[in-house]
Amino acid sequence: MKKQTGIWLDHEKAIIITLDRDRYKLNTIESDIVSKERTDGETKKYGRFGDQALSQEKHKERRIKEQTSSYIKSLLSEIKDVDELVLFGPANMKKEFEKHILNNTTLASKLKAVLSADSMTNNQMVAWVKKFYLKSKIIE
Repeated sequence: MKKQTGIWLDHEKAIIITLDRDRYKLNTIESDIVSKERTDGETKKYGRFGDQALSQEKHKERRIKEQTSSYIKSLLSEIKDVDELVLFGPANMKKEFEKHILNNTTLASKLKAVLSADSMTNNQMVAWVKKFYLKSKIIE
């Protein structure tokens, strides 16, 4: 039987649902992405250094980019041995992750769909993945 997997993801966490016959396995991967961080004493969007105004935006953007890259690498390592994959969730992170999967030649053919979905409970996610693969089996 194929190892069918669904990943619900946003910027905070990813929940990997792996179906195996009548059973399923849930694995949660927390993200380290901090998009709204305020440093102690920070009052403005820029700092003063003599006559120059230094913006913290580039530093924050670089940090978020590094955290996102780390998050995606950890997700890629979790799905390296799946047979079929579907991505779903409320945020743009699924599209970002799709780009990385499509750049990976071994995973690109395993990606079946990338779909939008609202926030769900774990049971709703499992049901969603089961329903998705049941529908795809009927279509084939």
